[in-house]
Amino acid sequence: MDSDGTEGLAMLGVCRVQPVANPQSCILKNSPVVRFSIMASETQAKPEAARRRIPSVDELLSRPAIRALGASAGRDLVLEAVREGVQALRERLGRGEDSGFAPEVIEQDIGERVQAQLAPSLVPVINATGVVLHTNLGRAPLAREALERVAEVAGRYSNLEYDLAQGERGKRDDHTDRLLAKLVGAEAALVVNNNAAAVFLALNTLAEGGEVIVSRGELIEIGGSFRIPDICAKSGVVLREVGTTNRTRLADYAAAVNERTRLLLRVHPSNFRIVGFTERPALDEFVELGRRHNLPVMEDLGSGCLVDLEQQGLNDEPPAGRSLAAGVQVVTFSGDKLLGGPQAGIIAGARAPLERIRKNSLFRALRVDKMTIAALEATARLYRRGKLDSIPALAMIRASAESIAARAARLREQLRGLPGLTAALETGESVAGGGSTPGQSLPTTLLVLGHSGCSARDLADRLRHNRPAIIARVERDRVLLDLRTVLDGSEEDEIVRAFKRIVMS
Repeated sequence: MDSDGTEGLAMLGVCRVQPVANPQSCILKNSPVVRFSIMASETQAKPEAARRRIPSVDELLSRPAIRALGASAGRDLVLEAVREGVQALRERLGRGEDSGFAPEVIEQDIGERVQAQLAPSLVPVINATGVVLHTNLGRAPLAREALERVAEVAGRYSNLEYDLAQGERGKRDDHTDRLLAKLVGAEAALVVNNNAAAVFLALNTLAEGGEVIVSRGELIEIGGSFRIPDICAKSGVVLREVGTTNRTRLADYAAAVNERTRLLLRVHPSNFRIVGFTERPALDEFVELGRRHNLPVMEDLGSGCLVDLEQQGLNDEPPAGRSLAAGVQVVTFSGDKLLGGPQAGIIAGARAPLERIRKNSLFRALRVDKMTIAALEATARLYRRGKLDSIPALAMIRASAESIAARAARLREQLRGLPGLTAALETGESVAGGGSTPGQSLPTTLLVLGHSGCSARDLADRLRHNRPAIIARVERDRVLLDLRTVLDGSEEDEIVRAFKRIVMS
């Protein structure tokens, strides 16, 4: 910075004022003669005179530091910030507030406005809630291998729709078809942009204009927008409800079959459970009913579990391969839930119905891009190689209570001694989340934190305003951190740094 303090973006907010005899105004060196009111009393006494002294947009744009900012950030963006800053000054004057006309204040305000416009909205956060598939926090984090494949493919040209062996146009779904089909024991597989799209496309293809039979106890809603009745209506099928909320028998389905029936639909309840007097046909009985009436059977599995997680206490998430082995012709599930990959909807099953679905003109509107294919392919290969703990979501779910307790104790020791901070351990529960396994939990150890200078809510707010943001639970006026969902290593270190900043502020 030169002696004038007026050069470039780094000089914003530190411009020096040339001393003058009149204490009520000043002239900035090396700029057009612009007089700024600096006396609040004058502003209040003569608001019209003060408004006339607000620098014009052109005058501000001519200042060296603002010009340098325009060169680095773009003139249009800086022009917008200058106009907003000038308007804000006028509004403050209109309310009789201190004008803040000092040049360093104006330039700093413009710089902050530009920075706010350029700052990304989608940013990484640290999930310390213990909810593994946290929908609001992006669900499953991708494996390192998936990130590397995305970077490799997205940064270069690829054979997305080019058959290298034949030297002619290919199909993008070839990259995931065989791999996913092998993984779940299907004849074929397709990928669309999410599971809602998968259900919609399958229903539209296999049953448009006809009836689909489904139990009343399976008319679920997930996330406020995915509702089975609405998806059926939009896909052009007529929903035939059978049974009751808690009990639907095979005879109920059989009685509803008629000449307009096109499909038998079974829906995994995902985010809720009915307990008590309940009944649901066994899967093999359901499949046999479809065979007797020559009707395809489709199952929406929702969360996309590919491996048995019963040892972890998650008993109600059947692997997709189990349904296909029982004879279900079409299954749909998510890619970014229990599967642990990118957002996607996967349709797997028998070749004949899958070929029909692929030929649906809506498939093109719902298909995924090369980055999703790359991430999904890399994640599927980890399954094929048996490297389940390389998939973050699965590693978190499979982590033992003892390993999390050890991490929590280590972090507590690092936080001990910080002024005003209390840290204790207690047993608690984590959940899979993402609409998976409601009512079931994973044992964990919680780090319970408090601060003598603020409430638990205030402490959680300060953590949330950290960069990266740290999202914690607040219960009974206590801040709880569950390390099951905190990535080991760098994220734990950032939590320690965040608390050091908080207690020193």
